[in-house]
Amino acid sequence: MRKLLIYMGGVVLLHFGCAKKDYFQTSALVRPEAQKPNAKWDSATVVAGTHYRKNFLHTVFWGKHYRQVWAQPVKLPVLDVSKMHGGLTPEKMGGGFQTTSLTLQNEDGRQYSLRSVDKDPQEILPKGLRKTFLSNLLRDQTSAAHPYGATVVSHLAGGARIPHSHPRYVYVPKNETGLGKNSVEFRDKVFMLEEKYEGKEAITSYLGKAKNLVDTEDFLEKRFSEHSHLPDQLSFAKARLFDVLIGDWDRHEGQWQWAVYDTSQVTTYTPVPKDRDQAFFKFDDGAIPWLFSRSWAPLKKMKTFKHKITSPEGYLQNAQFIDERCLNEVTLEQWQQLAVQLQNQLTDSVLNSAVATLPTAVYDLTGQEILEKLKSRRAQLPQVATQLYRHLAKHELVAGTDQKEKFIVQRLPNGDTRVLVSQMAGKDKESNLLVYDRVFRKKDTKSISLYGLAEEDNFILLGEGKKGIRVNIYGGMGEDEVKDNSLVSGWAKKTRVYDTRQGIEVEKGKETKVKKSRDVKVHAFDREGL
Repeated sequence: MRKLLIYMGGVVLLHFGCAKKDYFQTSALVRPEAQKPNAKWDSATVVAGTHYRKNFLHTVFWGKHYRQVWAQPVKLPVLDVSKMHGGLTPEKMGGGFQTTSLTLQNEDGRQYSLRSVDKDPQEILPKGLRKTFLSNLLRDQTSAAHPYGATVVSHLAGGARIPHSHPRYVYVPKNETGLGKNSVEFRDKVFMLEEKYEGKEAITSYLGKAKNLVDTEDFLEKRFSEHSHLPDQLSFAKARLFDVLIGDWDRHEGQWQWAVYDTSQVTTYTPVPKDRDQAFFKFDDGAIPWLFSRSWAPLKKMKTFKHKITSPEGYLQNAQFIDERCLNEVTLEQWQQLAVQLQNQLTDSVLNSAVATLPTAVYDLTGQEILEKLKSRRAQLPQVATQLYRHLAKHELVAGTDQKEKFIVQRLPNGDTRVLVSQMAGKDKESNLLVYDRVFRKKDTKSISLYGLAEEDNFILLGEGKKGIRVNIYGGMGEDEVKDNSLVSGWAKKTRVYDTRQGIEVEKGKETKVKKSRDVKVHAFDREGL
């Protein structure tokens, strides 16, 4: 097997699998082109980021992070676009503010993403700061991410039966020309190659009977504009628990695709996670990152992967928007069941085999540490599930659609509150579909906000209870009706109605307080995470 040894940013050594005495000559550098000009290399020993290697004083202030891993030579396959995945053709450039990426396509129409492992976050800074020391410091903190963690996550997700991609790390050589006009931007770097879960063309047997794959924007557009488009909340809750297990704190709405399934009465959207760049994150091991990641500090969301999971609600910060809309029906009991399920699925054997996918030299540096932390965090999942539930349950959001709904709120004697939502498809009751039914516990929930959105929605409140939960009603665009016959002990009114002056008809009860405004912002609802 022909091999290539390259130290990026340092000495270049090339070889054909010859003995050490041949390629470590001190008198001359062995160059393959002198022996076989058209040689194809199928493996390379490369360094992902020598620039992250810093002196002792720098690491004291800015953290050791995974600097040693970034600077560790590892053996990787060399990208061969003519052979990998049946042959790949470059399609279009992509990437966010920090990565370089390229979409590739094979003969079957399957698309793959080639994304740079190293990142340059310079573009997220204002233009006036991009050429300053701040840019260098920001890039330096890329070393907090594990450069080879994605393959571990993929194998763990497989064990947990969570949809996932199948990434592999490759080296793009200096003479690569098969990536089209942008080949020069990809040369002499380490990349991650993985399939893209976007569109019908990306559906395989792995996703069962899915009829489409859509991004979060398309999913939410359907969810709030039409009846019968609902997220698979239990699958999403399990995926979010898994996020905490692996220490992935950056799970905003843009980090998900959704597999679309038709069931008997509704279209269900099952989450497919993507972009696992922040798994096993190691940030607070330097004086300055430690200070800025405290619970009261601006970077508190940047959670370090440790043996003990502290303040798990921090993992919810970046995902608040999507969590509020896709986890509002999951009870404490269900969270607990999912935690136990994950524990049973992620056996020691699964953890061991997942971590073993790290390059050998990298495993020697971090493999055992990651394995021990995963086992420790796995044991904490039931407690973490409870903490996530309690944080999410404090203020709940339940939204309808742009079509007609009926919201029923039942005050229960013990202070709990039951909320039911039916989608009103016609005049006969049989055509109506109950799509939401949950009992909120008084000890966990402070408020429930109901959004009718468009069309004519009905809100009916009934029952009597002790110290009930505050219910906020936002009628939305349409002639809505509220009828409040509920009764809660105490002086405070527990039903609040917000709408425009001409947009709602309210039959008030003892618990009702109405706030009307000329401004339509009074019932505004964020559908896109703005």
